Amino acid sequence: MTVAVVTGANQGLGFALAAGLAERLEPADLVLLTGRNPERVQAAAASLASARARVEGRVLDVSSPEDVAAFAKAVGAVDIVISNASAMLTPERSQAAQVDEFVAVANGGAQAVLRSFGPISRPGGRLIVVASSLGTLGRLDPRVQPLLDGVSLDEVSRVVDEWVASVHDGTAVSRGWPEWINIPSKVAQVAAVRAVAAERRERDLAEGTLVAAVCPGLVDTPLSRPWFEDFSQARTPAAAAVPILDLVFAPVDPARYGELIRDGEVLPWRSGRPVQVAKAN
Repeated sequence: MTVAVVTGANQGLGFALAAGLAERLEPADLVLLTGRNPERVQAAAASLASARARVEGRVLDVSSPEDVAAFAKAVGAVDIVISNASAMLTPERSQAAQVDEFVAVANGGAQAVLRSFGPISRPGGRLIVVASSLGTLGRLDPRVQPLLDGVSLDEVSRVVDEWVASVHDGTAVSRGWPEWINIPSKVAQVAAVRAVAAERRERDLAEGTLVAAVCPGLVDTPLSRPWFEDFSQARTPAAAAVPILDLVFAPVDPARYGELIRDGEVLPWRSGRPVQVAKAN
């Protein structure tokens, strides 16, 4: 029996990923659809009752490493894990007022998933973190790029904590961090994936296991609406889920292992240009 876990799955892209897994897997397989809101989780799971595979809802707060560790222990072993949880970020409030919750979910959640589910992933499994094309190292000022380049998962966690502290004390921009907290957050997500992949690469490739970050492209959701003006090329959550699911079910390509993938193609780690503004144009 294949066991799949999707975090942040009660709506939007996460729900589309859970639904897609449930249609591609076999009737004996299990998809655990997780989120923080019990009512939304159960409603989302119930709406997939007729899917090909079995879907069960589970309440999980990824901002709590203890909750993630306990959940992983209860599951025991997994084959597919997709970390997709995210928190709302709005231009109406200051970045400092939002950074703690935003980072606790996006970065703390991704790191907790990598730490807790990595060790219980079966050979041939998939450990995927949904990030963004904004997560390439080139999006950062050269002054801070070395802090997240080729570092361990513990070092990524430390750098994120120090960056968050600098957002609160007002020194982040002068130190080289972008004003828009979404950028360092996304780069740190990809850096965390790269850190874990660097440690596991040889064994994982021998066993057909994939660790990777993925970019779904611009998805028209309430989370993205405040930050982008042109949605003419935006995807629905269902459409954005397709290339991610294709990656999950495809044979492992060593060239894509540990990388940030968009539509099946690697986005080079050092690509992109620095972004400073607090709202994308």
